[in-house]
Amino acid sequence: MKNLNILLLFAFLIHSCTGTGTKPEYDVDPNNREIVAEEVLQTSSYTYIHANEKGKQYWLAVTSTPTEKGKTYYFSQWMEMTDFHSKELNRDFDQILFVGDLATYPIPAKSAMTTQPIPQQAKTPNTKQDVHVEAVEGGVRLQELLEDPNKFSGEKVKIRGQVTKFNSGIMGKNWVHIQDGTSFGEAFDLTITTNEMLTVGDVAVFEGLITLNKDLGSGYFFNVLMEDAKVSNQKVY
Repeated sequence: MKNLNILLLFAFLIHSCTGTGTKPEYDVDPNNREIVAEEVLQTSSYTYIHANEKGKQYWLAVTSTPTEKGKTYYFSQWMEMTDFHSKELNRDFDQILFVGDLATYPIPAKSAMTTQPIPQQAKTPNTKQDVHVEAVEGGVRLQELLEDPNKFSGEKVKIRGQVTKFNSGIMGKNWVHIQDGTSFGEAFDLTITTNEMLTVGDVAVFEGLITLNKDLGSGYFFNVLMEDAKVSNQKVY
């Protein structure tokens, strides 16, 4: 109950500073950046924003999220890519920032957080997609892993899959969801932590340690998790 009250208080402080133009009542991340969305392009995987940051204009992209033209947004985690081609938009970007923590309030410094942020996917159900990925030699299929996870607990395994969700820089790691087209019951995807940068639609081989019943607190629980995965044979689609 105490932790809940602290989180509610923190949420109230964030809400109180949103849209008021006043200084936030908490320490702001030193990497915090503020932009105004001058144009918004939505695709199934990403939201592309033509940003204005104190007169400097550029494009950024985030995992698909509701975004409004003319509204102010903040972020502190980004990766710059050059000569990026968007298949869905059929458009080339000379330079674009992929942002991992777009928010409607200034990004709090770690010292202002009672707990570290946890990847949203832990509570947000993934959607089964029309994915057909061939197995990697010496690896396993998701169906095999999900059907008998105890068999792989504490073991390092290889799985080839397609990235269906990606969040970067959360709890010092990047968080990935993959699917390979196979399933067991209602389970069809795997959550992975890695230091590698990926985008939705990438197909790659992931090799990491399988951990079961991982509890990160605050209701975030993973039945099966691949940790600290290495990525190889990456193909971008």
